[in-house]
Amino acid sequence: MIRIVKLTFKEEHILDFKLLFETRKELIRTQEGCSHLALWQDNKEARIFYTYSIWHEELDLNRYRDSDLFSDTWTIVKQWFADKPIAFSANEIISLS
Repeated sequence: MIRIVKLTFKEEHILDFKLLFETRKELIRTQEGCSHLALWQDNKEARIFYTYSIWHEELDLNRYRDSDLFSDTWTIVKQWFADKPIAFSANEIISLS
């Protein structure tokens, strides 16, 4: 399952978010069922980021979302948002690679 989350930050918290993500990315990547994690930054609007993750199944993602790691991270970053996050979940149908 693919999970994409769009996050829009207040300008003064862009660096804060990048630093926090850097310190937590390996902890997230090693969560049970997570096979990929990437952070993208919009090429036109520097305040917009996307997290892109791949999970073996929705249950794995939900376990992570119920974890202390997620709760602690979310408590910190939600103070920095300039807009509500938007999340998408999808299943890959065709891969071109």
